[in-house]
Amino acid sequence: MLAQPGARDVIVLLGVNDLGHPGTIASPSETVTAQQLVDGHRQLIARAHAAGLRIHGGTILPFKGDSLGFHTLENEAKRQALNTWIRTSGEYDSVIDFDAATRDPADPQRLRPEFDGGDGLHPNDAGTAAMAAAVPVHLFR
Repeated sequence: MLAQPGARDVIVLLGVNDLGHPGTIASPSETVTAQQLVDGHRQLIARAHAAGLRIHGGTILPFKGDSLGFHTLENEAKRQALNTWIRTSGEYDSVIDFDAATRDPADPQRLRPEFDGGDGLHPNDAGTAAMAAAVPVHLFR
């Protein structure tokens, strides 16, 4: 992100693979805590600000019922903790609430059915359009 000529802003959407990979495609020893995720976000914020960039935090999308085995009660608690920190810490220059834009109102831990790309984790075209619509354009003027 820091090496992109002319960049002024960074949008961060990071953490779901950190939650889901340990114990599925990565060793369980790579399991992270919510605090470790927060600390990683803080490093990105510090680096972006040091480079004169604005940095916008994106909340992690819901993934209950995913077919890859990412969702557990523990991972959901970490997702909620990280999303709460992103929304309330004030450390990012702004927040883009991708979670709110894509979650199923009937079950907020799941993607909206019409946004599900088929694995319960990745959004389809309609889901990515909803994510794009959640980005406040005024941030980049």
